Amino acid sequence: MALKILHTADWHIGQSLNGWSRTYEHQQFFKELEELIERHEVDALVVAGDVFDNQNPSADATQMLYEALARFREKRPHLVTVLTAGNHDPAGRVEAPGVLFQKIGVQAVGMVRRQDGLLDLSHHLVPLKDSAGAVKAYVLALPFPRATDLPGLSFSSSEEGSPVVRAVAELYEAAVQQAREQIGEMPLIATGHLHVAGGLESEGAERRILIGGEHAMPWEQFPDDLTYVALGHLHKPQKVGKETIRYSGSPFPLSVTEQHYKHGVNLLSFSDAGVLSIERLALSRPVPFHRLKGDGGLLLEELVPALDALELDGNLPVEQQPFVHVDLRPQVSAGGLKAEVDQILAEYPVRSAGVSVLRPKQQEVVSAEAESLIRLSEIQPDELFKSAFERVHGMEPEAKHLDYFYRAIAEAEVE
Repeated sequence: MALKILHTADWHIGQSLNGWSRTYEHQQFFKELEELIERHEVDALVVAGDVFDNQNPSADATQMLYEALARFREKRPHLVTVLTAGNHDPAGRVEAPGVLFQKIGVQAVGMVRRQDGLLDLSHHLVPLKDSAGAVKAYVLALPFPRATDLPGLSFSSSEEGSPVVRAVAELYEAAVQQAREQIGEMPLIATGHLHVAGGLESEGAERRILIGGEHAMPWEQFPDDLTYVALGHLHKPQKVGKETIRYSGSPFPLSVTEQHYKHGVNLLSFSDAGVLSIERLALSRPVPFHRLKGDGGLLLEELVPALDALELDGNLPVEQQPFVHVDLRPQVSAGGLKAEVDQILAEYPVRSAGVSVLRPKQQEVVSAEAESLIRLSEIQPDELFKSAFERVHGMEPEAKHLDYFYRAIAEAEVE
């Protein structure tokens, strides 16, 4: 009998966008995930980190998670869910409901546990059974690796390369070797919440997470005898290096840079002979997300016609109203571009996802020769700050941002 597994990640329950709650979208996502679990007769659900959006999730966020996990189990009474913590998650709180989770088939792994120097496989190695009760594969559940999870980490080593990447690779190598000693040649799926080199980031959406700024692990350093690597952290669905190392991606756009992504989950199927096939299952988008940018950015007078062209439904409740991000070209505005855009958007049944000011490419590209002629001492600190802020956020800093900057400068001078 075939074994079917759903790989998903980066739910970010509790997230808000520009101050707007995403609760409705998460509710709709969980309903659809529940339907997929039932329709495809799924035996196991693997969640590769960033279940929550922050280290202190609200009571509503945790309740939403628990209710969803319970409903999944009701649809498939033998379903096993493997839930691992990401860099956004509170590791201890992810594991806290352990005894209750066991009642609904959930194995939550928030941190790396060891006994006598070895990985505690009772915590990290999870058997996956088909509907007849036969074990067909295992999950090696590893969360986001924090410094305390890497006992071999040393920055004093004379070896070449990043000590962080090396320590993470050693963690996986040792864990897989230990698991193989127990399960033999059975299919083994490992989870990972980290940036694998070659994976494409969503600008501004994901933090560079490995310790010391070393955040990219080469995909070749995952042991070859892993059947599949279920990754989380990067929100763009993608495979890295080979077919069996994949990010499932976020369930819906968590930022404007994800507006064009094709969100979904990965369905893994093991035949009776143990042969793996991978299918991408698309997710519907609970709330439309529009990016209005025209040709190189809109002028203010072009925004109203662009909004009218969307043919918006004025009867939708607020939580179902579309998100709209506006890209503007540089232009003169007495009242401030962002304030005027917000005023216009307030007249429409939409929610603002932000405003960016696009800069002409010829202004963004500076030759190395020209750049070398600019002496750092000739540039005022606030000019450097303004330039960096515009590069990162696509708009000029507001008065409050400059105020924070000047305060920081004043505090530094006092010290």
